[in-house]
Amino acid sequence: MAIKLIIFLLFVIIFIKSSNAANYNVITYGAKPDGRTDSTKPFLKAWASACRSAKASTIYVPKGRYLIKAAEFRGPCRNRVTLQIDGTIVAPTNYWALGNSGYWILFIKIDRLSVIGGTFDGKGAGFWACRKSGKNCPAGASSITFNWANNILISGLTSINSQQTHLVINSCNNVNVRNVKVVAPDQSPNTDGIHVQASTGVTITGVTLKTGDDCISIGPGTRNLFMNNIKCGPGHGVSIGSLGKDFNEDGVQNITLLNAVFTGSDNGVRIKSWARPSNSFVRNVLFQNLIMNNVQNPIIVDQNYCPNNQGCPRQSSGVKISQVTYRNIKGTSKTPEAVTFDCSPTNPCRGIRLHDIKLTYMNRAATSSCKNIGGTTFGVVMPKSCL
Repeated sequence: MAIKLIIFLLFVIIFIKSSNAANYNVITYGAKPDGRTDSTKPFLKAWASACRSAKASTIYVPKGRYLIKAAEFRGPCRNRVTLQIDGTIVAPTNYWALGNSGYWILFIKIDRLSVIGGTFDGKGAGFWACRKSGKNCPAGASSITFNWANNILISGLTSINSQQTHLVINSCNNVNVRNVKVVAPDQSPNTDGIHVQASTGVTITGVTLKTGDDCISIGPGTRNLFMNNIKCGPGHGVSIGSLGKDFNEDGVQNITLLNAVFTGSDNGVRIKSWARPSNSFVRNVLFQNLIMNNVQNPIIVDQNYCPNNQGCPRQSSGVKISQVTYRNIKGTSKTPEAVTFDCSPTNPCRGIRLHDIKLTYMNRAATSSCKNIGGTTFGVVMPKSCL
């Protein structure tokens, strides 16, 4: 009797679970896992079904390779949607096929979305070659973009060879990025790993970023960004900016980076702003427990960014940098100068704190340089502080 009761209860639990979730397999909508057949419409149809479901729903992408052209997955949806990917999403080899929209896969105006697993292959090599040749090329596409999205989980995803930025988080709230891997050649142009801008409450943990531009780039309007357990290199490091390109621009505040390892990257942690008037700012930043392995510029603030000397010569940055703490940063610099603070003459850096820094060059002490900066040091600081 007891066994029958247990079996009955198990059936009830299974029934309740199945009745509280809706599942949509892209194969049933016509997607082909052969890497050649255009599966864009089947994916969009599966999305439409899941998005209008009153129940929490899952879109399932089985193993295989699925060719997807530029696609827009738009909300709002009626309930939570999970995109569970066991296969690989492949961009067209012809880079013109993605057009000039700037995106490949776009999620827009969605609340409560989880993207779990899967590989996104942006097929960027042809586009990079086009740019290098100086020929007429399209604008280029970011692989995965979230615009105006809230309560998002991105977990276990791999992005390779994006035309441009791999993952963009723009104008979003409460986004959790974890266990993500990004891979592109170190000379691939503008292939930032993760770009965050105009977003609040983003958490990035346990990610490995090997790419041709910033591992993580932090744009205007970013607030309450927490990064932990980051591996970067090759790449251009973790960068705040460039900021201050426009006069009226939202500032960046409450940024935390903990427990990161930089290997062979161009920069470690960088703050960069244009040398032109702006009302932007950077404040309340913590860089802590970082290891630098043969990094060209382990710690750098550059407020004289002026590419091609256009629009900024003989001007100074209006971006106000304050309350930035560097704590427990160790390792090796690829260049003699491991710490560079090149701050604005009209808006000097203020409240900079160096606490237990040990950076060497060729097994000896590295050097540091300071311009227009005020701050304090604590503990052992090597190279010798120039604050």
